[in-house]
Amino acid sequence: MQTNDDAGVVRVHGNKCLVQTADFITPVVDDLYMYGKIAAANSLSDVFAMGGDVLTALNLVMYDSCHIEKEEMREILKGGFDAVNEAGGIIIGGHTVEDSEMKYGLSVTGIVEEEKIVRNNNAKVGDKIILTKPLGMGIITTANKVDMVSEKTMKQATEIMGHLNLYAKNAMIEVGVNSATDITGFGLIGHAFEMAKHSGVSFLFNTKEIDYLDEALYLSSIGMVPAGSYNNKHYTEKYVLFERELKDEEKMIFFDAQTSGGLLISVPEEKASLLVDKIKEKGGIYAKVIGEVIEKQDKILIFS
Repeated sequence: MQTNDDAGVVRVHGNKCLVQTADFITPVVDDLYMYGKIAAANSLSDVFAMGGDVLTALNLVMYDSCHIEKEEMREILKGGFDAVNEAGGIIIGGHTVEDSEMKYGLSVTGIVEEEKIVRNNNAKVGDKIILTKPLGMGIITTANKVDMVSEKTMKQATEIMGHLNLYAKNAMIEVGVNSATDITGFGLIGHAFEMAKHSGVSFLFNTKEIDYLDEALYLSSIGMVPAGSYNNKHYTEKYVLFERELKDEEKMIFFDAQTSGGLLISVPEEKASLLVDKIKEKGGIYAKVIGEVIEKQDKILIFS
């Protein structure tokens, strides 16, 4: 499939297709077990975004053996193992590389029936747009590196990042949706831009409906913003119209690079309420309608 979809898909037999993706990240939390789980959740998410089920995964590990103890590595790998197990898959091996900076993630193989593939280029005018996790994770994890985040907020962020998009995926497959992607390094605006552009539409967001962690706004105002978020702003702001007057720190949250963010789903209006309810019913931690799909405008994304 020659698109900007979240993962590669190959038909292998009849209507059965393999979904293949790989990703890894540097530590975003201090707890090694949760780092492993978050990194795995982040890697698995591309399979879920395309409607797939996880089959197998390979560990991708880069670490400094002189400074990381075996027990510490076991904690990271246990977090990854538990995430894959929760997703219904199994880790069948992996590869390690000596590196000065710790990195962990997965190469993931999933499976999906061809008619159930969810693409990121099929949003339809009139659809409602649903987000399945709040924003602000990049800002929160950046500030945490210099101990500027409260224990309560960091605990909340850790739980959100460690939550699998499996449950939102199960709901969207049951209900039936038009398009989806996952919100990761390019932030809400970057991933929404790709989705809207390749669908030939514009997205109209209601900024009052877009939730983010409480401390993210203050931390954004004092510059606790990852470089990736500034890069996102640089590359995509020309495609964005802010109809409502917002402070720069709030705008930055919409550009903020997420780790293991939620799914962004385009669903027919008549199914939107059902999908929100189904996501929560099936174990999702959050689901909210944040906008709608409209005819293509001069700007691809509009925040009202």
